[in-house]
Amino acid sequence: MTRETPSSPAPAPDVAAGPGLTRRRALCGLVVALAAPGVLAACSSDGGASAPAPPPGGTPVSSIPVGGGTVVQGPNGPVLLVQPTAGTVKAYSAVCPHQGVTVDPPVDGTITCPGHGSQFAAATGALEKGPAETGLTPVSTRVVNGAVQFA
Repeated sequence: MTRETPSSPAPAPDVAAGPGLTRRRALCGLVVALAAPGVLAACSSDGGASAPAPPPGGTPVSSIPVGGGTVVQGPNGPVLLVQPTAGTVKAYSAVCPHQGVTVDPPVDGTITCPGHGSQFAAATGALEKGPAETGLTPVSTRVVNGAVQFA
């Protein structure tokens, strides 16, 4: 008696060469879908935690370090209050004009954006170094009874 050996099944057709969804394409799509939110979050305009609201009556000038500053919540978003010299208070939008990241208080007379490194003069808000193309927007304030209030 002769015994026949079953032949191997024919190989599956090469689906990657033709139209349709392959396993590789599905996995690539899944990786992109899962990675995209993290990439977008890294490039978002959120500068971190929201700024605290100033106390009733305004922010005491004494709470703003001379040569430094503090970020508070203003009527239209975060505001950086700076005291470049004793008794001189300036206020700027704390939102970097480059991509909307909240800037850091000044160090050695320079306000820096942690997002991409733009730098601004603490005394004027003027742009010192890009990638931002404009300076910080001034915010109107007044000092009443030793406290900074929004005008």
